[in-house]
Amino acid sequence: MDVTPYPVCRLLWAPLLLAGAVCAHAQEFTGTLGKIAQTRTIVVGYHESTSPFTYSVDEGKPLGYSYDFALKIADAIKRELKLPALNVKPMAFTTQNRFPMVQNKIIDIICGATTHTRERENLVTFSNTIFVAGAKLMTRKDSGIKDYSDLTGRTVVTFAASTSEKMLRKMNDERNMRINIVSTFDRNSSPFLVLQAGHADAYMMDDVLLFNAVHQTWKPDDWVVTGTPPSFEAYACFMQRGDNAFKKVVDQEITRIMKSGEAKAIYQKWLMSPIPPKSVNYAFPMSAAMVDLFDRPNDQPFY
Repeated sequence: MDVTPYPVCRLLWAPLLLAGAVCAHAQEFTGTLGKIAQTRTIVVGYHESTSPFTYSVDEGKPLGYSYDFALKIADAIKRELKLPALNVKPMAFTTQNRFPMVQNKIIDIICGATTHTRERENLVTFSNTIFVAGAKLMTRKDSGIKDYSDLTGRTVVTFAASTSEKMLRKMNDERNMRINIVSTFDRNSSPFLVLQAGHADAYMMDDVLLFNAVHQTWKPDDWVVTGTPPSFEAYACFMQRGDNAFKKVVDQEITRIMKSGEAKAIYQKWLMSPIPPKSVNYAFPMSAAMVDLFDRPNDQPFY
């Protein structure tokens, strides 16, 4: 692969030996690692409203459980490339454009609340799993909805292009449940707003994201998160499809974070403690699936 030398290669003869060494080292890498070595910048994607995984405060400052993983991955890449400094450039994405942003090399890596599925492996390469969630339902306590079997003939809202939307359509196809599915987009009317306005009976999404939605309501006690998950969701970071050298560095760092105990500290920080900007505490206990993941890091999707 033709790798354009980093601008330091054009320095004059005085520091020739040093410049030559830096340039030669940069040219050892290809793909995303080569790009980062040349530019000394990693572009990290974040979603603006998927708290506690990634979200923004203070006019665009990204935060969250997954973003902490991304920052540690950036440090690992800096060590791997032996760079004296690495610029981390945050870039916002939406549910709809996240995969094209990576495919078109606009964003180098995204760590958020994206589910790793075998079908999506045709689009991008996924890292080791960073979180395990279960799809549930948010509904009013007096709605009569306790589980998925109660959705027959009801209206359910979720994000367009999400795994929840796909599962709802599968329920209609396989069980003839006649669910009226309302799909919304990030920068239009969110599922939460549709539900709160009374235009849907339930909101289907990953459990921890629904707990976040409950905390955003005027009267949290009026709402409940319920249902037996029809499947579990393996959240993972993702990058350019087939970039195995980059994936190796990312996976090694995720494994290190989990084996060292740092992952438990990150979990405690974002899911068991008050978080900015309103000091909300999700009080979301670590599941058996998460304990197992931290003990045995892996990159396997659930479906």
